[in-house]
Amino acid sequence: MLTILYYLVCLVVALVLYVASFIALVVCYPFDKKRVVVHTLSKWITDVIFGLPPFMKREVIGVENIDPKQAYVVTLNHNSMVDIICIYNLPLVFKWVSKKEVYRIPIVGRLLYAHGDIVINRASAKEAMQLVHDKGKEWLAKGASVSIFPEGTRSKDGEIHNFKAGAFILAKDAGVPILPIVLDGTNRMVRKGWLMNWRNKITIRVLPPISAKEVEERAIKEVMAEVHDSMVEALAEVRKSNK
Repeated sequence: MLTILYYLVCLVVALVLYVASFIALVVCYPFDKKRVVVHTLSKWITDVIFGLPPFMKREVIGVENIDPKQAYVVTLNHNSMVDIICIYNLPLVFKWVSKKEVYRIPIVGRLLYAHGDIVINRASAKEAMQLVHDKGKEWLAKGASVSIFPEGTRSKDGEIHNFKAGAFILAKDAGVPILPIVLDGTNRMVRKGWLMNWRNKITIRVLPPISAKEVEERAIKEVMAEVHDSMVEALAEVRKSNK
């Protein structure tokens, strides 16, 4: 019963802010090219989702590594759909790179559209990579970060696996830093049968960015390996400290 009530409250809040998001998109479009207002409204939705349960926690480590005025290519490990909503409390305005199937989810899909997120068809890897590159550069030029799961798909065992090069090519071509972030606990928020884990803790650890200069001067494979290894190490440290 408690879980049902929680979902109902979240749904009402989401519907109200969903409508507000499209109004804001139309009204603010001429002077809000990054869609900051729409992003803020989505942040309010996630604040309710994570703030309503009194014992649910979102812990952020390393927020000092973020320059709110800087646009980044953000790389994250991927364990759950919750990954998408859990990082809205970070001081960043970002656009997700997400598979087209996510956009079929009621409310969520339309909100992602309002954000200006980048929709890809994973059935055509070449086409998807080109779209991420072109749209990503457009948003980065406007000052918005682009968030990408470099593994390309959700991890089935919770570990970080091999990266694809798309995020790193984008950062190099756009001349922006890479901001690695690791997430832990997102796959434990919802239990079997869609029951909420009321005492769940999600940890968001922001690692020091790889500067635009480093990204430009070094080989993509080298930067990709460094980011991968640093994220694997950071995730292991987060899990050890949470035991």
